[in-house]
Amino acid sequence: MSADPTQVLAFETDCHIFDGCGFPAPGLHSFLFEPLVGDADSSVYFNKTMLLALLGSVIVVGFFWAAFRKPKVVPGKLQMVAEAGYDFIRRGVVYETIGRKEGEKYVPLVVSLFFFIWMMNLWSIIPVAQFPVTSIIAYPAVLALIVYVLWVSLTFKRHGFVGAFKNISGYDKSLGPVLPLAMFIELLSNLLVRPFTHAVRLFANMFAGHTLLLLFTIASWYLLNGIGIAYAGVSFVMVIVMTAFELFIQALQAYVFVLLTCTFIQGALAEHH
Repeated sequence: MSADPTQVLAFETDCHIFDGCGFPAPGLHSFLFEPLVGDADSSVYFNKTMLLALLGSVIVVGFFWAAFRKPKVVPGKLQMVAEAGYDFIRRGVVYETIGRKEGEKYVPLVVSLFFFIWMMNLWSIIPVAQFPVTSIIAYPAVLALIVYVLWVSLTFKRHGFVGAFKNISGYDKSLGPVLPLAMFIELLSNLLVRPFTHAVRLFANMFAGHTLLLLFTIASWYLLNGIGIAYAGVSFVMVIVMTAFELFIQALQAYVFVLLTCTFIQGALAEHH
C-alpha cells in the first residue's frame, strides 16, 4: 500500500496555530514514501529509503577507495581520517572483544558494518535526505540476520554439532534438575531473542530519534503564527539540541551494533566449559 502523496512531507505547509487546523503530528505515515520506480504492488519497487541505502553504500565504498587507492607512508588528510576510523574499530572493538589473533579476519566485516550503519543513520540530518534508513526495520533486520548466520555457522564449524549445541544451549550438567529448563531458556534467548533485540535496538533508537526531530520541526513551523512565535523559537532550539543529540546517538548505535557483533563472534569461537 503506497503512501498518500500529501503525507510524504509529514505535514501541511500552510497549517499554523490559530488558523483552525489541528497540529499535524508525525506518525507512521512519516515513514512511508511514494515509489520512485514502479509501485508497491509490482515486483519492481524502488523508493527513497532504497535510494539512500544505495547512495550510502557508494559513499562508504568511494571514501575508502579514494583514501587507500594510492596509500602513502606519510598519509594525506583523507588517508589519515580513513586509517583513524579503520584503526579505531579494529583495535577498539575487534581486538578488545575477539582478540588480535582470532579477530583479524573479521576486521573488514566489522568495519564495513560500522561505517555502513553510521552512514545510514547520518542521512537523518543531511538536508534533502533527512531520513535515517535504519528507522525502517527491514534494514536492521537484514544486517542482524547476516550476523546471526555468521554466528551460528562459526559455532558449528568450530565445535561440531554436539559442541555447538552445548555452546548455544548453555549445557552445564552441574545444574542438575533445572538443566532442561535452563537449556530451553538459553536456546530461546540465543536463537530467537538475540537476533531480534540486535535488530530492534538499532531500529527503535533511529525510529524514536527521527520522530522527535519531526515533532519539534513541525511544531516550530506550526507555532509560527501570532503569539505562538515565542513558542516556535523554543521549539526550534529543541530542533538544534535534538540534532546534536542525534549525531551522538547515530554513532553510538553503529558502535553498539558492531560491538554486539564481535561479542557474538567471540562467543562462537570460545570453548564451552
